[in-house]
Amino acid sequence: MTIVTADWLITNPQKRPLRFCGARIQDKEIVEIGGNEELKAKYPDDEHIDGTGKIMLPGFVNTHTHMYGVLAHGIPLSDPPEDFWAFLKDYWWPKVEDSLDKEMIAAATKWACAEMLQSGTTTFYDILEAPNTLPGGLQAQREEVISAGIRGILSFEATERSGTRKGQLGIEENMSFHRETQNDELISAMMCLHTTFTCSEEFISEAFSIADQNNLGLHVHCNEGTYEGLWCEENLGKRPLEIYEGLGVTNSNFIASQCVHLSEKEIEIIKNTGIKVTHMPLANCEVGGGIAPIPELIEAGVTVGLGSDGYINDFYEVMRGAFLIHKARLQDPGVMPASTVLDMATSSGAMALGLEQVGKLEPGYSADLQLIDGQFPTPLTSENIFEQIILWRNAKHVSDVMVAGKWKVSGNKILSIDLDQARDALHKQARRLWAV
Repeated sequence: MTIVTADWLITNPQKRPLRFCGARIQDKEIVEIGGNEELKAKYPDDEHIDGTGKIMLPGFVNTHTHMYGVLAHGIPLSDPPEDFWAFLKDYWWPKVEDSLDKEMIAAATKWACAEMLQSGTTTFYDILEAPNTLPGGLQAQREEVISAGIRGILSFEATERSGTRKGQLGIEENMSFHRETQNDELISAMMCLHTTFTCSEEFISEAFSIADQNNLGLHVHCNEGTYEGLWCEENLGKRPLEIYEGLGVTNSNFIASQCVHLSEKEIEIIKNTGIKVTHMPLANCEVGGGIAPIPELIEAGVTVGLGSDGYINDFYEVMRGAFLIHKARLQDPGVMPASTVLDMATSSGAMALGLEQVGKLEPGYSADLQLIDGQFPTPLTSENIFEQIILWRNAKHVSDVMVAGKWKVSGNKILSIDLDQARDALHKQARRLWAV
């Protein structure tokens, strides 16, 4: 039994922060919340982790990432893409995805896990896009995720852009991984497709049917740039989400990432069918995709999570982007309050991925938590703490991280990964990729 105390405890961003409170942990889960002195007096024989001067909050849930993406950070580009379609066709597909092998993705996975843990992320959903690693690409990732000790949902992005056979191999990869991880403590699977312009309607229906039969979520990239909507209208006479709705695949197990360019009808479809949405504010900017109508979706009652997209994995930076960018787009400083953004990064993120007992620090929930520096230039109050965290904190302020009751970062040091070895391996594999 362990008691972790702190100056402030955020159990759930939708609730008022607690002053001088802590959590009692047994094995993998939180069993009690209470005042620091009360817990210590009540359970004098428990191990005590003293978080004086710190804030305890739930571990972050990164609802959309591509861990292999770290290999492309800084990749030389002689002819930068001019728009999103050119980004995919002339750069990302040939120079990154189609050039990846298992050694590359293993090195990238290890490093990405380190970046996430060091910035307070305890759960993630990853999409592997590497057709030449089939079969077995997800297994290469799995080994590194187990070693890191982080909670992960892994999937392979099935697509017919490389041919029908590769598409089928992608579906089979997801189902094989699902069978292999049935008894894993922290790792699970999901069905994943690319887009309406790389997957036929028959292929989409097949993947959904298989996912539905196995009680798996179905993830798609949706309207990341203007290209997909225009292509669908020209070739199929409907918008992407109209196509999915017509195929009968839209429900509460359907996860649509990006959702940057939505029509009013598509927003209604999302609202009415229970589709979950994941938002990548920084990556959408980096590829010139645009700014998603997230405040409008939240106002409509849609569950929205946050993701890094494999771009900047420090989730404090991702939250800061979500907090600021929509204020500028709508010219309204009142939209996207800090509590909403922090909720997207924790509880709502877990809901978007269909995870239970994750994303909150309450009895019965998994002991996935982080301790961060609570010393700010100005006083912390229950009214300003969420905003202070989002605006003035980042990975360097995260001192301790626990996943399912086990410390993975302690005293600002990651315990499960040798960073020097991981960096050397990543450099080696990045040079191989860049030389293709």
